[in-house]
Amino acid sequence: MNKDQIEGTVKNAAGKMQQKVGEAVGSDKQQVKGLEKQIAGKAQEAVGNFKENIKDAKKSR
Repeated sequence: MNKDQIEGTVKNAAGKMQQKVGEAVGSDKQQVKGLEKQIAGKAQEAVGNFKENIKDAKKSR
């Protein structure tokens, strides 16, 4: 795992938690912020996965 994969996973988890808190307190704003964090986290994790795939492809040459 690389830095982007780890940070992306953490952002995604934090976003899920923020979304659930927003649901619990009835705050649409917090729910949206949580969803935004999840999207950013998934994107960063995808970048990390891409980097890992490139690294693995170079090793197999």
